[in-house]
Amino acid sequence: MNGPELKVELKFNSRIDARRSRVTIVMPDKSTKVLANEASASPDTLAAQGKGFAPGEYRLKWQVLSSDGHITRGEHPFTVQ
Repeated sequence: MNGPELKVELKFNSRIDARRSRVTIVMPDKSTKVLANEASASPDTLAAQGKGFAPGEYRLKWQVLSSDGHITRGEHPFTVQ
């Protein structure tokens, strides 16, 4: 897939279980793409990356499992020009 590479690094205020957490991108056509998690040096950070993002409106959705067992979710819109 052609287009820019996207690198995401989300930092939280507590430790997370990165293996059980994920970053998903909602594409302009409303389909979804799960980004590949990367190893992080910090236990409170979730890092992921993906390739091939054509110009358009996207939403980054994240879900993390904290070390105390709680699931936290959020999302952030962004644009690729």
